[in-house]
Amino acid sequence: MTVYHGAIVTVNANDDVFQYLVEHRGRIVYVGDTLPKKYRRAPVVELGSRALIPPFADTHQHFASFSAFNAGLNVMEARSNAEILAMVDRFAAECPSKTLIAFGASPYSVEERRLVSREELDAVTHGKPLFMVKYDGHACVVNTALLKKLPHKTKKLRGYHADTGEMNQEAFFAVSDFITNSISPLELLRDMQMAADFEAARGIGLIHTVSGVGFAMNLDISMETWFARSLQNGLQLRVFPQSMDVGVAKARRLPRIGGCFACALDGCFGSQDAAMKRPYASDPNNRGILYYTDEQVIDFCKKANRAGLQIEMHAIGDRAFDQAARALKAALDDFPREDHRHGIIHACLPTEYGMQICRQYHIQLPMQIAFDNWRQEPQEYTLRLLGEERNARLNPVRSFMENGCVVSFGSDGPCTSPDPIVWLYKAVNHSNPAEAVSIRQALHMATYNGYWTSFDEQERGSLEESKIADMVILSANPYELPGDRLLDLKVEKLILGGKDYKPQHQSIPLAVIKGMLSRKKA
Repeated sequence: MTVYHGAIVTVNANDDVFQYLVEHRGRIVYVGDTLPKKYRRAPVVELGSRALIPPFADTHQHFASFSAFNAGLNVMEARSNAEILAMVDRFAAECPSKTLIAFGASPYSVEERRLVSREELDAVTHGKPLFMVKYDGHACVVNTALLKKLPHKTKKLRGYHADTGEMNQEAFFAVSDFITNSISPLELLRDMQMAADFEAARGIGLIHTVSGVGFAMNLDISMETWFARSLQNGLQLRVFPQSMDVGVAKARRLPRIGGCFACALDGCFGSQDAAMKRPYASDPNNRGILYYTDEQVIDFCKKANRAGLQIEMHAIGDRAFDQAARALKAALDDFPREDHRHGIIHACLPTEYGMQICRQYHIQLPMQIAFDNWRQEPQEYTLRLLGEERNARLNPVRSFMENGCVVSFGSDGPCTSPDPIVWLYKAVNHSNPAEAVSIRQALHMATYNGYWTSFDEQERGSLEESKIADMVILSANPYELPGDRLLDLKVEKLILGGKDYKPQHQSIPLAVIKGMLSRKKA
């Protein structure tokens, strides 16, 4: 039994802040302002100026990809292509892997204002194949060594550009599938253990991962499901199979389906293929791309909804957002369900029409508030791309909230690094002040709402009696900090089931066997 004394930020329905919380055998047995006599002999953790909050939930992440890139080369912070090339040169010389994997290249955050080219990469990769994914996760640059290894059919796909080495749209997905199949499952699972520890250190207790990027027989979905069921020390992972085949989820006893890749309805702003109702301000001949017809998306949603699955789909542009909303509406009109918790991922540029459907049909929004004026896609770029009116409507957190929609936050890792403190800061200091929310509202979105999104709120997500004692100690009470100082917050400790989180340490074969035999929620 342990007593915590100080600012107990419960994030409950009343948003209470109490003075005491008592944990016993992994459960919260008391929360309140006075400590009952029966608990007064228990050890006390004095929080002082610190605060106890629920753990954060990352409600949209490519966990396997983040794990691989987290173990590879991250060039996001590079200020120039020259710096990127120097980083690649060192990495290629030191990395023992046969294929080099890098992430984070952006033409909008480097001095040259362009992507590195295939020829430039050839000069620094020491003859090794290189797969460098753009910051948005929807395009890549490859060198000649990798280009020569790609299946011949890749050349016929939309988005194949051998001259520059840039691959986007269908060509990018094909290259990504090819690379994924070249990674050793054992290596990937080791990377996933390290990534789990990385995220736990940032106070994340629940991760929603979208899985399915090209492994034969969807082995990666199975691996992530086994991994989720093998996790030690109370960390939670919920798997969304990225498939339009309902059977992929049902065969793995997963109650949900969706994500990006096969479930992406459009592209993204970075590659200028997010599906728009009106042409891009920077290109009057371009409205982006819808990957599917309305009929295809509606058919998928109807099948998944009738199968009792929770559905989530990627939609960045306003045309894609409306398509997602229409399809979910059609599915729920076809087979009404009271508590489906279907969602539209990203929802960067919603329309009033689509937002009304979300309100009426209770469609939730796993948003990426870290996208707001981020370094890889700064406001000067989105303003030029979209024009002033549409740029002001990006990532409308407050608008969704005021329409009664449940908003949660995710990193879209590896597109942004999982860092909930950044989410809080961005939501409170939105680039459009009309879309900013209070710190109390932001904390709900980053914690309780994320647990609610995957039907975990009965056991976790707030500090309430009888719930599992999952908690985070923050360096200060976020409710008492000015909005512009939220980045000063530090996660000091993650506590899951009443115990301090410890790194994953079991052997990979044991983890796989344990995961295959377990019926733990995933």
